[in-house]
Amino acid sequence: MILSRRTLVGGAAALSVAPTIGARAQAKTQGRTKIVIGVMTDLSGTYRDNTGPTSLAATQLAVNEMRPHLDCDIEVISADHQNKPDVAVSIARQWFDSGVDVAADVPTSSVALAVAQVAKEKDKIMLNASATVSSLTDEQCSPNSIVWSFDTYENARSTGGSLVSQGFKSWYFITANYAFGQSLETLTADVVRAGGGEVKGATRYPFPDTTDFSSYLTQAAASGASVVAFANAGLDTENCIKQASEFGLNKTARLAPLLMFLQNPHSLGPRICGGLLTTETFYWDMNDRTRGFTKRLLALTKTNNYPNQAHASSYGSTIHYMKAVAALGGEAAKKSGRAVVAKMKSMPTDDDAFGPGRVRADGRGEFPAYLFQVKTPEESKGEWDLYKLVRTTPASEVVHPLNAKCKFPVT
Repeated sequence: MILSRRTLVGGAAALSVAPTIGARAQAKTQGRTKIVIGVMTDLSGTYRDNTGPTSLAATQLAVNEMRPHLDCDIEVISADHQNKPDVAVSIARQWFDSGVDVAADVPTSSVALAVAQVAKEKDKIMLNASATVSSLTDEQCSPNSIVWSFDTYENARSTGGSLVSQGFKSWYFITANYAFGQSLETLTADVVRAGGGEVKGATRYPFPDTTDFSSYLTQAAASGASVVAFANAGLDTENCIKQASEFGLNKTARLAPLLMFLQNPHSLGPRICGGLLTTETFYWDMNDRTRGFTKRLLALTKTNNYPNQAHASSYGSTIHYMKAVAALGGEAAKKSGRAVVAKMKSMPTDDDAFGPGRVRADGRGEFPAYLFQVKTPEESKGEWDLYKLVRTTPASEVVHPLNAKCKFPVT
């Protein structure tokens, strides 16, 4: 069975309060400065459930909670970038030229890399919650960008490193052929080789137009690798896991989804996904603060889509951005995105999704990584009771070393 590009959450949008790209942002309302956050996300494609309307809602929730602390007005608008860099660049330029201050969420690494350059050129901000390629805060870092809580380096070290340490030493990769997938494959392969393992092969498939992975899975099985790793995300990950199980590949090799979000095991079910490992920086049932955030978000969305690390990152990054706006004042924040990002780096972070942390000089947020195992049907006590914690890794061990070229001021 091939999963179609379906959606988990309902209707056209999670929130009726957010106008689309066609709305022109005005700088002031009755003498007050207006800050405009544009949520640029996937509202129709493979990453819709993992980001999309719930990321938009998480941004709006943060705005609702911070609005009383600001001396300016805040507006949230949204657009679907269709996972296409050219579409995203066109939206970003239109937004920034019409008074939008922030492009937020921005899933799909090729899209985020392009939007980051526009934000830098226009002295605006990209608050990245869900693109994963580590180069956003490494060789292509920008003083106008924040990458909140996870990237390909972290997933390679956490999920990949865990399997290698368990003795799984021969790997085969099935990879989405664009910046994110390529980075995740390369970094994980480095971890495998550093641990004494070998890479027996890799195939890279066209993104985003592939739904049938049978030929790639056949090649993986023929390689004899002990691990078949999926360097992809969203519905592509679901299709790979589902089809691998149908072929019986999960009985002869360990399946390793290198970036799996909560929505994926929820969609496929614990009978198929039980026992798989995944790394996230947030889980809704971690503690009272994460459960409180989840309850408030679900009340706002009115959908059955529990938040994952990308949704939580939209919330946490927006909260911290608005704390910086409050510290600088709305008028000063409107003048320079770079100044606001520098302020964000100078302030400790703290929110209900991630707890305390910080944003370092290159714009990378520093938070622990949690290695989870998907619960079996016997272990799960409810529809979204899907993870059990295996290991907590401090940020210092999963965040890539600072690139010497990324020497931006932190105050």
